[in-house]
Amino acid sequence: MAQWRTLRSDDDAEFASEITVDCSSLAPQISWGTDPSQVIGIADPVPDGAPAALAYMGLTPGRALEDLPVDRVFIGSCTNARIEDLRVVAGILRGRHIAADVQALIVPGSSAVKRQAEAEGLDAVFAAAGVPWHESGCSMCAGANGDTAQRGQRVLATSNRNFENRQGPGVRTHLVSPATAAAAIVTGRITDVRKVA
Repeated sequence: MAQWRTLRSDDDAEFASEITVDCSSLAPQISWGTDPSQVIGIADPVPDGAPAALAYMGLTPGRALEDLPVDRVFIGSCTNARIEDLRVVAGILRGRHIAADVQALIVPGSSAVKRQAEAEGLDAVFAAAGVPWHESGCSMCAGANGDTAQRGQRVLATSNRNFENRQGPGVRTHLVSPATAAAAIVTGRITDVRKVA
């Protein structure tokens, strides 16, 4: 860590350009297709085009994904199960319980993250909400260790890939943030987390 901290720009460095992006009005994003690049705002209509992806996902153009029922929610992977992510999830799940028709699991991004989450009592929040807490590993990100869904099920996942059949044959995977995933756990539907938090 000390070495990494030395890898920074000089205080008087000049850059060719600086870009500031204001994302404060950006709606939560969700994938609609079978590729991580096929993403829209949670309340936006599904675009026309990519007929194979639309058919696989069981969607029609013009339909918003918000309020669509979900079968499973996977919070995990090395990309979106850091301690910061798990704290956000716990904040949304605290005092709430998993929706009756939803299956969910939370898999920490590493063993170190698991230990820290447990030291902070986050695992107890997940347990009180009725959401299983697993060991770190690939899990549903790549359909490992038997962690898959059933054909035709709609899954929200915080992993970084949603290719056809990745989480099981015929499984329809939408990529979302940990906060959006947590909102779906308690509502049973694709939900704008800003309406829950």
